[in-house]
Parts: sequence; structure tokens; C-alpha cells
Amino acid sequence: MAEKKLLDQLADALRVKHYSRKTVDSYVKWCRQFILFHGKRHPREMGEREVGEFVSHLANARHVAGSTQNQAFFAIRFLYREVLKIELRHVDGLMAKTSKRLPVVLSREETAQVLDFIDAEPFNLMARLLYGAGLRLAECQQLRFKDIEFSQGIIVVRGGKGNKDRTVPLPKSLVKPLMDQMAIARRLWETDIQRGMPGVYVPDALDVKYKNIGSELGWFWVFPAQNYSIDPVTKIRRRHHQHESELQRAIRRAAQKAGVLKHVTPHTFRHCFASHLLWAGYDIRTVQDLMGHNSVKTTMVYLHILQPAGWKGVQSPLDNMPVGSLIQR
Repeated sequence: MAEKKLLDQLADALRVKHYSRKTVDSYVKWCRQFILFHGKRHPREMGEREVGEFVSHLANARHVAGSTQNQAFFAIRFLYREVLKIELRHVDGLMAKTSKRLPVVLSREETAQVLDFIDAEPFNLMARLLYGAGLRLAECQQLRFKDIEFSQGIIVVRGGKGNKDRTVPLPKSLVKPLMDQMAIARRLWETDIQRGMPGVYVPDALDVKYKNIGSELGWFWVFPAQNYSIDPVTKIRRRHHQHESELQRAIRRAAQKAGVLKHVTPHTFRHCFASHLLWAGYDIRTVQDLMGHNSVKTTMVYLHILQPAGWKGVQSPLDNMPVGSLIQR
């Protein structure tokens, strides 16, 4: 019971600082594992030594990636610093050195093949939006009616990573499919209104300031779920947006059907969006703005795919050897 109360306090503290729901869930998970690893001892009874033991276990016994190890470390540090008001002063050395890996990027031909093999709707449309507008998966899931501006040909991405808004171009080829999808969504909205269902979730407690704002069509999901579910935070039964797992499965199946051997996920299409724009000659600052990156350094990773390590055009010395030298004797 004490463990649950502490983890509830952790979740509340994270929400106060406007951490995303995914981050809240991840931090709570890691702190629960930390407590269980040490036989359900209260974190107040433990300290830097126990934190070090847990992080070492993750690295040496479970062989987690450096980024995963760091996430667990940040979660536990947040618990001590923000909830228990205890400063862990000598734990920074537990942070792992993260690997620098190039993102998976498909060629234009591979991208088209995978998209064509996503035959179920609305997943084909969602995948095309991920690629055509460079959206993150959550940004696509959480699109609302008011975010699609057909007259201006733009999509307004609200509350993206870092809680930032940005605009991206609405692909012209998706105007008709989007209108059709929104017509389907509107019928579900009308059904909810007729049944007297609670409105959809709105951020920043706007439904407290503006009563029933969640029931307005402008706030309704472009990609609503077919069934109702319980909101894990408010415990209200209402309609949410499409769950990510179905789109992930649809994309994985499509990649297999297309014979693409690379590991393709929804986020792969966002990498393709940035890379293909650079291949087409758009400048990196433009791509940075469209991607919503804080720093151009984040965007520059795609230049390594466009011109790997700056060596484009370099010819292998093997290819300069006399033909006779290449024939085994």
C-alpha cells in the first residue's frame, strides 16, 4: 500500500511538470522495479549504494541499452529529488554512454512499397501522414478536427515533443482521404453525443475552465477508437484515439509483405520524411522547423545518410586496382 501511494505521488509530480503520459508510465515502471529489486524496501531506507546496485544490474545482468539504463536512472533520481526531497549527490557516474546510431531510412521505392501494402484503414492513411507530414506517432494519433486546416493546406501539430506547437504541410494527395476519414469520425462523435457520453480528453484542464469543451466537434479525434475505454488518469469511460499497437502491427506486416529487410516502425516514416526532403535539395533549417527539432544538430544526423561522413564521391581503392589483380590465382 505504501509502495502504491509513493508511486501515485511520483505520477502526480510528473504530471505537475507536464511530462507526457508515456514518460509518466515509464518512470513509474522503473521506480517500481527499483523497489521490488530491493525486496520492497522504501526508497527512504535506501540511498546511492542501492541505486548503483540496481543500475549495475540493468547494465550487467539484463544488458539493457544505454538509453534504457539512463531512463531508469533519471526516473529514480526524479523520485528522490522531486518526491522524497532527497538529493543523490554522487550518482552521476551511473549514467551510461549512449550509442550514436544512424536512423533506419527507406529508399523512396521501399517507402512506396510498404505504404501500398498497408491495406487496412485508417492505418494506411495514418502511415501516409507519418511520412507525408513528418509526424511522430503520438502526434498523428492525437490529431483533432480543428488541427486540419484544408483552406491553408496545413496541419497544426499541438503539444508535440517538448510541448511545442508547429505547422507542417498537408499533403495534397491526402486531402480527400482525410475528408472521408473525418466524415467517419464525425458519425462516431454524433453517436457519442446522442448517448450522452463524456467528451474526449482535453489538455491543461480546459474542461474545468470551459464546461463540455471536450464534447465539441473541433476537439474530437480525427482517428477515434471504435470502442470506449477507461481513461487511466481520470478513470472516465469515454472514446479515445486509435491505439498505437494496431498501426505498429499493420506497418510491420506491410514491410514483411513488401520484402523490406530493414526494421520498419511508424517512426521510420518520420526519418524518411526528413531524409527525402534533404535528398530533394531542401535546406537543413527548413527540415529542422518541419521536424520540430530544438537544435539543428539533431537534424544533421540525416546528412550522414545523405552524405555519409562527408565521403560521398570517394572511390574505394579496391576499385582502382588492375583487373588482373582482382582475379584469384
